[in-house]
Amino acid sequence: MKLLAYIICYIIYPFSFLFPRSRRKYVFGSYRGTFADNAKYLFLYAVEHGDKDIRYIWLSTKRATVKTVRSYGLRAYWVLEPRGVWHALTSKYWIFNSYTSDIMFCLSGRATCINLWHGVGLKRIEFNTVAGPLADRFSRRNKYDAFCHPESFRRPDWLLSSTPFQTYSLARAFRIPESRCIEMGYPRNRILTASEQERSEFIARYESDMTVSLIEKIRGYDKVLIYMPTWRDSQRNIFTQGMDLEKLNGILAAKNEILILKPHSNVILDGSIHSFSNILLASPRMDIYPVLPYAHVLITDYSSILYDWLLMEDKDVILYLYDYKDYINERDFYYPFDENVTGCRVDTFQDLCSLIESGRYKLDSAERDRMIEKFWGKTASYDSSRKILDFIKDQHK
Repeated sequence: MKLLAYIICYIIYPFSFLFPRSRRKYVFGSYRGTFADNAKYLFLYAVEHGDKDIRYIWLSTKRATVKTVRSYGLRAYWVLEPRGVWHALTSKYWIFNSYTSDIMFCLSGRATCINLWHGVGLKRIEFNTVAGPLADRFSRRNKYDAFCHPESFRRPDWLLSSTPFQTYSLARAFRIPESRCIEMGYPRNRILTASEQERSEFIARYESDMTVSLIEKIRGYDKVLIYMPTWRDSQRNIFTQGMDLEKLNGILAAKNEILILKPHSNVILDGSIHSFSNILLASPRMDIYPVLPYAHVLITDYSSILYDWLLMEDKDVILYLYDYKDYINERDFYYPFDENVTGCRVDTFQDLCSLIESGRYKLDSAERDRMIEKFWGKTASYDSSRKILDFIKDQHK
């Protein structure tokens, strides 16, 4: 059935070039049909502050997502319903987080594709990948893998970046000239740096009861830690492999602290993880960004979440790198790792426990400033959405 679906997609794709596309219609989408990441935040900003004569439409492969977006009074369609197909075929601008498959690859002919991507960082991605399973698709060009992922080979017309430091690697990863990378920062980071009033109003209007409930729950603790590891190509369940959660829960309980486990959306959970008194498992599908300002300590590894997190003041970082040697065999870095991260580094679970127990993980402010300048530069001014919309509008001229 999957193979048949791809064959149908290849048949449909050429016909998508025949439709006239309106510059007054923008469609948005996100990976796996979710309502998330940069596309979500740019879409909501556009609806509230964009030109009123432009139609901003969310398209999703998930009916539940369409229902959610419509509940906010916004335009949203299942991409396989007639109106969804029509809007996909007749919108000039496709705006997404990863690939045209965030909407529907086979309907993308002649659309101007704006890839907002989903993380600045150090890892080799896409056509920069030289190790691990993803190299089969990109550098080694396995025929079956390439056939099943045509969206990976569709070069974006424009790719969102942040600084020349990031543009250099991103342009090569997507096989486009650096001139087609727009250095404007990430729309999703606005929720991290907004005033408390602005953030609270946003959460009340656009976030689920689950998100509101989580924020209320963690307010009752002296300190909130959040563990956000990156995705491994092997998709292994790192929460059970890298931690003794029962032991860690005891340490947190003694300090009236709580830990949120936030798995990457690609991670496969084995079902053995459950919530403890002082450890909560957040859904992989949950948009964690509205929750981050209410946390105090980020525990991460090679994830790009580090650089978003640094934009918030008075936050601390623990780098938990228990599988460093294994990880670099799966996914190499484009830049030297140690020179481009900041935070207290630990390599074993015992060291992690000792560090959490001691509370001695204060982030060096000078290192924080250095990282922000390197990875965000002028795009740390937090008006990314306005800049992107202005850029798209300028394409009309």
